[in-house]
Amino acid sequence: MSRRTVLAAAAAGGGGVAAARLLGLHRAVEGEPGRSPAAPAASRPGLDWVSPLGAKGEAARAEEARIAHLLRRTTFGASTAELDRAITDGFERTVERQIDTPAAPPPPLPGAETATNSSRLPIDRLQIWWLDHMLASPTPFAEKMTLFWHGHFTSEYRKVELGSPFMYWQNLTWRKMALGDLRSMLTQVTTDPAMLRYLDLSQSTGRAPNENYARELMELFTMGPEAYGEDDVRAAAKALAGWREPRTPEMIDDQIEQQIKRTGKAPATRPQPDLVKTGVFDRSRAFTGGGTLFLGGVRVWDTGSVIDRILEQDETAPFFARRALSAFVSTAPADETVRRLADGFRKTGYDVRELMRSVLLAPEFSAPAAYRALVKSPTEFMLHALKALQAPSLTRLVQQSGFGMGQSLFDPPSVGGWGDHEFWVTSNDLLARANFVTAALGQVRRLPPSDDAHRLYLDAVLSPGTLDTLNAARDEKARWTLILVSPEFQLK
Repeated sequence: MSRRTVLAAAAAGGGGVAAARLLGLHRAVEGEPGRSPAAPAASRPGLDWVSPLGAKGEAARAEEARIAHLLRRTTFGASTAELDRAITDGFERTVERQIDTPAAPPPPLPGAETATNSSRLPIDRLQIWWLDHMLASPTPFAEKMTLFWHGHFTSEYRKVELGSPFMYWQNLTWRKMALGDLRSMLTQVTTDPAMLRYLDLSQSTGRAPNENYARELMELFTMGPEAYGEDDVRAAAKALAGWREPRTPEMIDDQIEQQIKRTGKAPATRPQPDLVKTGVFDRSRAFTGGGTLFLGGVRVWDTGSVIDRILEQDETAPFFARRALSAFVSTAPADETVRRLADGFRKTGYDVRELMRSVLLAPEFSAPAAYRALVKSPTEFMLHALKALQAPSLTRLVQQSGFGMGQSLFDPPSVGGWGDHEFWVTSNDLLARANFVTAALGQVRRLPPSDDAHRLYLDAVLSPGTLDTLNAARDEKARWTLILVSPEFQLK
């Protein structure tokens, strides 16, 4: 769809000016040549507002803005009641509640546990199931962390396929492990059935090691590209070999049924189902050679000792500290901040819960420069819009719109996952956001009042351009269009 078509559609709802301003966000977030994209919002061209965080002489307003800032980073948007509760509790108590409340599990997805090649799980049902839970969950921070790990420890349904419960299981596992200790997390990631298939570890044997997972484990998942060599990849691949995918009773039944259809005969010996939802280690497929050199140490390695060795490396703690800071605080965290959080992360025994507590309570999180310094991902933007419009039934529209914005759940573009922040600021992506707002407003039967929306969703911190267009809005639909398509609403 062309820019002209999108602007015309937005204008029909009173949002032509707002759509044009949203498209201007592309230049504003990227900044001018030589300007860091992490510069404070008030100093970037086109983003002409002043951060209320730490406002002198306005302690109550600054604290309320700080709490709203926290909720934008740690939830998919807050209702009036949720914001009021957080303000009553205060910033620190709200952080503690988010961090320490156990994740609420999603409802079972019918047909997911019994999926087979003959009875595949439709991807749209899997995506909508998770989107529904993101909106409805009483523990939205747990869903934010599940989404964070979904983009870090990636797998995609096209290669894993949906003739098994594997992608569904992975989502459940990432939620359970989201705030656990890193060693357990890496063990679960390594033996996750979807990951075994996605990065070919289930095809790896001691005689013919596959290096895909070993390489990505070190480069993308734990340490970075400068922390290892090719000999380390080969040694880790040997040590990790031997895992196979589990087989459910339904998968075995389907396999036998298909064999009968092809050959007219059932197998002489019926395969036994596995009673676990993780990979199964088969010693006959493992490496049986002697000791090898891996990350500077020589011994006979296995999965557990490979993970332990990675955790001993100097690069590991800063890798995760930087990743968490980049996702929740700033696109370019200061090296000193990374070092401080990394040191604390090591001292806790790599406790991710404590790392995230340190991130959210860090002075950098609430600094004026952090205000609206990050761009909402498409999923965050769309769910926040539905929350504002009180329209939880529109998750199918979210599912259908994600691809056009560059983020379709369970379908990352590569093993590197999706980009962050300015990655989402392209003309095409922003046009898709305007399209989504137009479509959502067209499907909402009764719009909530917009009188206080500029305070609830934009902190009443508006650029002159946004203020002028809101003042000129002629009805509720036009006002909601302007709010949801404003540059301010795209940021967090």
